Amino acid sequence: MSGNRRKALLVTAALTGGAMLMTACQDAGAASGAGSTQGSSSASATATPAAGATAPSGSATPAAKASGTTDKGTGQRSGSGAETGDAGREPVGQVCGADDIAWSTRSESQAGGYILVIAKAKPGISCVLPAALPTIAFGSDGTQAGPAEQAVGRQITLHGSTTAYAGVNPKTTSANGGKELDSIIVAVGDDDPDPVSLPVGTITVDKPVVTNWHTSPKDAVPVG
Repeated sequence: MSGNRRKALLVTAALTGGAMLMTACQDAGAASGAGSTQGSSSASATATPAAGATAPSGSATPAAKASGTTDKGTGQRSGSGAETGDAGREPVGQVCGADDIAWSTRSESQAGGYILVIAKAKPGISCVLPAALPTIAFGSDGTQAGPAEQAVGRQITLHGSTTAYAGVNPKTTSANGGKELDSIIVAVGDDDPDPVSLPVGTITVDKPVVTNWHTSPKDAVPVG
């Protein structure tokens, strides 16, 4: 065999061997990459808890965090005045009837003369005079006093020494005449079942008027 032919065979063998070696390296690298990817996927699946897994002891679940119903929070809400709507409100008392009141009258000279009606609760009684005119009637025909004020007053709670006053002008006309009477009939509203008769001395009644209830006698002067 000539030297040139032998040299050509060696070069061919070297090239063939190099190609085989490169192919083997590529196959080994691909196998290694596939194994690495599979191992990474397995590790990731292991780190993610399975659905329905129990939370570690002592940790709050998402439902507990969302509800916020801790013992302290629940206690604050159950004791809240805002839920009951009663915080700061005073109980509503019963409406006075004429028989709940100790009545008296006094003649006054202001505004041409009028009768001051004085009302106090009887001992042990607490009741409310409504924001309305007292009912004042005269004589057997029940002539009733009209309003001496344009606006209705405020309700007054009678108890203890609290006193309410109303002023009655029995005669608002300037002409002579009218009914001569010596008492008035007083009730707390038209529906009061127990009106009382109060002596007032001799008076002449003609188109009478009465004020609202007031807590000061100077505010109960009938000027209408």
